[in-house]
Amino acid sequence: MQRPPASQPYLPGSASMPVTQTPTFQQYGPPPASVQQLTNHMAGMAIGITAASAPPPAGLGYGAPRPPTMPGPPLPGQTAAGPPASQPNHVFSPPPPSPMSGPQPGPPMSGLHGPPLPTHPPQPGYQMQQNGSFGQVRGSQPNYGGAYPGTPNYGSQSGPPPPPKRLDPDSIPSPQLNELPPQQKPRHRIDPDAIPSPIQVIEDDRNNCGSEPFVTGVRGQVPPLVTTDFLVKDQGNASPRYIRCTSYNIPCTSDMAKQSQVPLAAVIKPLATLRPEETLPYLVDHGESGPVRCNRCKAYMCPFMQFIEGGRRFQCCFCSCVTEVPPHYFQHLDHTGKRVDFYDRPELSLGSYEFLATVDYCKNNKFPSPPAFIFMVDVSYNAVKSGLVRLICEELKSLLDYLPREGNMEESAIRVGFVTYNKVLHFYNVKSSLAQPQMMVVSDVADMFVPLLDGFLVNVNESRTVIASLLDQIPEMFADTRETETVFAPVIQAGLEALKAAECAGKLFIFHTSLPIAEAPGKLKNRDDKKLINTDKEKTLFQPQTSFYNNLAKDCVTQGCCVDLFLFPNQYLDVATLGVVTYQTGGSIYKYAYFQLETDQDRFLNDLRRDVQKEVGFDAVMRVRTSTGIRATDFFGAFYMSNTTDVEMAGLDCDKTITVEFKHDDKLSEDSGALLQCALLYTSCAGQRRLRIHNLSLNCCTQLADLYRNCETDTLINYLAKYAYRGVLSSPVKAVRDALINQCAQILACYRKNCASPSSAGQLILPECMKLLPVYLNCVLKSDVLQPGLEVTTDDRAYIRQLVTSMDVAETNVFFYPRLLPLTKADVDSDSLPAAIRNSEERLSKGDIYLLENGLNIFVWVGVNVQQGLIQNLFGVSSFSQISNGLSTLPILENPFSKKVRSIIDMLQMQRSRYMKLIIVKQEDKLEMLFKHFLVEDKSLSGGASYVDFLCHMHKEIRQLLS
Repeated sequence: MQRPPASQPYLPGSASMPVTQTPTFQQYGPPPASVQQLTNHMAGMAIGITAASAPPPAGLGYGAPRPPTMPGPPLPGQTAAGPPASQPNHVFSPPPPSPMSGPQPGPPMSGLHGPPLPTHPPQPGYQMQQNGSFGQVRGSQPNYGGAYPGTPNYGSQSGPPPPPKRLDPDSIPSPQLNELPPQQKPRHRIDPDAIPSPIQVIEDDRNNCGSEPFVTGVRGQVPPLVTTDFLVKDQGNASPRYIRCTSYNIPCTSDMAKQSQVPLAAVIKPLATLRPEETLPYLVDHGESGPVRCNRCKAYMCPFMQFIEGGRRFQCCFCSCVTEVPPHYFQHLDHTGKRVDFYDRPELSLGSYEFLATVDYCKNNKFPSPPAFIFMVDVSYNAVKSGLVRLICEELKSLLDYLPREGNMEESAIRVGFVTYNKVLHFYNVKSSLAQPQMMVVSDVADMFVPLLDGFLVNVNESRTVIASLLDQIPEMFADTRETETVFAPVIQAGLEALKAAECAGKLFIFHTSLPIAEAPGKLKNRDDKKLINTDKEKTLFQPQTSFYNNLAKDCVTQGCCVDLFLFPNQYLDVATLGVVTYQTGGSIYKYAYFQLETDQDRFLNDLRRDVQKEVGFDAVMRVRTSTGIRATDFFGAFYMSNTTDVEMAGLDCDKTITVEFKHDDKLSEDSGALLQCALLYTSCAGQRRLRIHNLSLNCCTQLADLYRNCETDTLINYLAKYAYRGVLSSPVKAVRDALINQCAQILACYRKNCASPSSAGQLILPECMKLLPVYLNCVLKSDVLQPGLEVTTDDRAYIRQLVTSMDVAETNVFFYPRLLPLTKADVDSDSLPAAIRNSEERLSKGDIYLLENGLNIFVWVGVNVQQGLIQNLFGVSSFSQISNGLSTLPILENPFSKKVRSIIDMLQMQRSRYMKLIIVKQEDKLEMLFKHFLVEDKSLSGGASYVDFLCHMHKEIRQLLS
């Protein structure tokens, strides 16, 4: 199904103004005739099937909100609300507030934040700008400015709304303008409702594609958006749950690809979870001879292989080499040239399937043993005092019954072991024949070894009573500890040595609380330095402070030792360094800053349960083969590479993605298209060696219009974010941001020049499939990795950088552009969610309650004028003022509204791979600053542009490229 070829002019131009004057806003007279035409045009504008994907940056939301924090004073050279002086690409005047529909009292416009909250005096040294660049002094309500100076109508809700205005691109200030004295000049404002809306695009796609199954039989089909709930029927191409591409119609030549600047990439999630109604990949067993493969390129048998000579040979669809069909695999062809057993063999008729691997695919030509899980618990003072150690031990008693198992197995084949540590390591013998567990201490952490072999890794059922006894004793043994220092690298080394001795792969679950400063290999120092932000040395904050962990990661990958890390920091603990081994072994990091039992226990336990139970493959190697003409050149994700083709992962779970970029090395043809085959070799949780194969066929084009008609913006943003987040390791953040803006301007300028019908330069014309590129790109630019707010810690940024790198397209979608739902509009009698609204403060009404989720946090925002009855029903208190600040759970109340809201939250939690932290925010409370950070269409306090301003800026960049 082709997307409708449509390109709509969005922002009509108007008479040009000299660029040298900084525009300010004044009330407008009646619109000129052309505006009327614009209004009619906007009304008739069909918003077609576009991709929706982007989420907002997160402030403290990565851990707990700190105990009551306020944003500190601005950095040198940066105002509290305005853009840093060093970032000219974000110096715009915000548009004036737009009157809201309906009788909604409240903030005129979120882009106009003033100086810090009233508790801080305005920072000296910055003149208030008349043109609103830095906001205005707040009125009596914190966070809401009064009426706009010189505009009698805006702040108040009275009077008719002004007519929609045109954008005059020539009036967009150029970088140096805000340094000039502002001059009073009229400027047209853009109606936020007239620019592409993510909500509308998502809604349209749901209506167009949500009811029919997506059948994968056709080459180069663009799937429904990730935000659409749809069923997949595999008929020869892999499901979009396994592979999504930035474009499903790729340029035939490298020149054409360079001209468009659209990256050609695939986001691959090899072990993705399917819907219950969808069929899991079939397991094909070809016996001792193993899977049938091409002699030359070693591609695996797939639906695109061509059988010739009556079925005795096949021609490879990747490299064209002809290979003999093994006698046991021979089958006759029908009159169309298809094998007669075509439908009986998954590898000939389906896009995804598995082969049972033979011993040749195993390490040292030996079938693997089942993997092991080792739980390694920090028992230093902080961990014990916070109640964490007792909590972990209590949970493990029941959780060990839910280890992953294969299909219909009675019990899991995974063995378990236990270690506790502070400055030294304690190993435990939990052999089933013992009456009590035995502890062995290794204090020589410089030369790590495992003091016991027999009895360390055990079967849960056999050693159940000994394990239970151990888990009861650990919290008591360390209850009076005074040891505050910890080691870290020796803990990983101990786990690695234990797996080596047992000759198996496995996973370490490490629960850790502080910077490892005790004398030991991998010892770290506190190098946190906010002064490096916006300097050339900022990149060092994202790099590990020693190469020790890179070498350790390499050893772990060789052994198939995956590391999952649960962090509970009360201060800086250097996630950039501690996360290296986790990241390179394919593991997961979870972070609970300022962990407190009563508020964070649920989130941690839910994360731990899911992490222990989810599907995971060990000792994995992935290779992506392509048909002649393109090849895989670059890879992003949590893995290790020792050569240029093989992605190696000690562990790969059902949530992890690997993003692969392709480049041309020859011409492609429209007739044959392009093929990808992703082959993943891994050990299942029962110790079975398997190959999982995913195939995808794409179209190729000689016309740029065909490329732009078949792009997927959500996947494009996923790739661009990962590319940028890797870039900060080696380049200044500003250079990374500028490169992103430039690439997207080139993509859109190429479309304008080669595909759009001729029109005035004053119009911004976006391809139908990419009309959300500007809004989503702006969200990536404003994210905390690329433009941190003052309250965002160095650890937060390193954590988010690592998380995003292995996110799938649905996760980046909601992370960069969060979902905002009006709870008060929810129908308590139906199962459906209320319709989402756009991420802007001007969409909020003081009389309503809203929910915002971004995959890591759920905020429930309560307006000051919410009816008492609703407050009573949801919070069990009688008035707004009685809702306690910083609440993190909703009381369980027996009324329809409470049940509905809690069921919505449960439904959202089920959809995400991590348990989201719930934060209740009262309007005008100090936590509201954090909530507003996620209203990504508005200007951000850290200097990020509003959506409207960024669209103007992109338009200007495109015009410069075209001229």
